[in-house]
Amino acid sequence: MAEEKKIRVLMAKPGLDGHDRGARVLTLGLRDEGMEVIYTGLRQSPEMIVQAAVQEDVDVVGLSCLSGAHKTLFPSVVEQLKSKGVEDVLIVGGGIIPKEDISFLKEKGINAIFGPGTSIKEIANYLKENVKRS
Repeated sequence: MAEEKKIRVLMAKPGLDGHDRGARVLTLGLRDEGMEVIYTGLRQSPEMIVQAAVQEDVDVVGLSCLSGAHKTLFPSVVEQLKSKGVEDVLIVGGGIIPKEDISFLKEKGINAIFGPGTSIKEIANYLKENVKRS
């Protein structure tokens, strides 16, 4: 019996946000859930994130933002992924994102937003249920 391919996740911190504890905890937690996670580190431009997502052939791009720039940075990542022909990747976001911004982000192509207090198990289950498999 063939082993199922692991879900590949790119975890990224777009913009000038210097707080990455949540992204690091989630990276380790998703690895514990059996996923392969690549963490790009702090202060990544949307271009750098997209380049890494394409190069690593990921199933999921996870964006974390605590700086308030999510309405600019998250849609930029989505647009640039589409411009590279990458449309089968699940894109999720998290961080300090006001509830009133969630519908805007979903309209711009973010599949789900996870706020503070969301369990790693809940995020992992969402990814497992929604990642597009070929």
